[in-house]
Amino acid sequence: MNPAPASEPLEAGPLVLGIESSCDETGVGIVRGTTLLSNTVSSSMDEHVRFGGVIPEIASRAHLDAFVPTLQESLHTAGVTLEDIDAIAVTSGPGLAGALMVGVCAAKALALASGKPLYAINHLVAHVGVGLLDMSENRMPENRLPENLGALLVSGGHTEILRIRSITDDVELLGSTIDDAAGEAYDKVARLLGLGYPGGPAIDKMARTGNPKAIRFPRGLSQPKYMGTAEEPGPHRYDWSFSGLKTAVARCVEQFEARGEEVPVADIAAAFQEAVVDIITSKAVLACRENGITELLLGGGVAANSRLRELTGQRCRSAGITLHVPPLQLCTDNGAMVAALGAQLVMAGIAPSGVAFAPDSSLPVTTVSV
Repeated sequence: MNPAPASEPLEAGPLVLGIESSCDETGVGIVRGTTLLSNTVSSSMDEHVRFGGVIPEIASRAHLDAFVPTLQESLHTAGVTLEDIDAIAVTSGPGLAGALMVGVCAAKALALASGKPLYAINHLVAHVGVGLLDMSENRMPENRLPENLGALLVSGGHTEILRIRSITDDVELLGSTIDDAAGEAYDKVARLLGLGYPGGPAIDKMARTGNPKAIRFPRGLSQPKYMGTAEEPGPHRYDWSFSGLKTAVARCVEQFEARGEEVPVADIAAAFQEAVVDIITSKAVLACRENGITELLLGGGVAANSRLRELTGQRCRSAGITLHVPPLQLCTDNGAMVAALGAQLVMAGIAPSGVAFAPDSSLPVTTVSV
């Protein structure tokens, strides 16, 4: 990344520092308006591998160790000092309670020490804001969110389809997972197949050598009783469920083992991945078509999945929907997306949060800022 020079005119927008610590990435990013100056991320992923998943206490301690060096590197890369910053934005939720607490406390300390206004923001909505940044090849035209915009967020903790009328104060949840998120399902299935953690990249790689049609796995909540019709929508028309799919994979593996046969790992990985991306993309496009959404942003860590990007692109083109996909380094949790949303709040004249707020691990996506 070649960061833009920090010495831009004030008309370019407020200089905002963003802090992200909702899971296992310690992120600090700096933007001026919609121009990305720096995006520094320190991940504790390697510390969680032997446990097969993120351990909250380990993640919190890693944030404590990484925050100051990450902040210093981000400021250095951007060529600015804390005194130059116009506002600070921090993820206040959703996420792991302890991990959020580290970032929020750090942000409050910086705000009190520097006298800068502080914005507590929703990091799910921040995944949408990142599409406004200049470095995105698929950024929004003229760095403005278009009308009729939707967002498909797919990550380890969330799978949601949103309608964005205003990124600062009007976000509507159209559908979400009712159990496991897609990323969680990837991790659990990868463990069943002996592919290790994190499961997303491992299954994506293995699936390329397998046959996605070798096994037909279920597509959760796709039956008529859940879907209904456009005139009479069912109770889960735009929702997802991946727990049954995970169980189906487990039973499949058990059957091969019970017969003394070699488990076809590549075929199972490919068939599982196809089931996930098929139901995600079909329901997302359905929600867009039935709610007048003509532009869709794909975000979240699982947005790095090659098959999800491919099939989402195909189905959006067929439906006449314009797809925006941020660069891979901006899909996962990072400080730049937090700063990007913070800058939008500042430019919209939204009042800062102050320092009396508390992190909320279950902050609803409809709450943009606290």
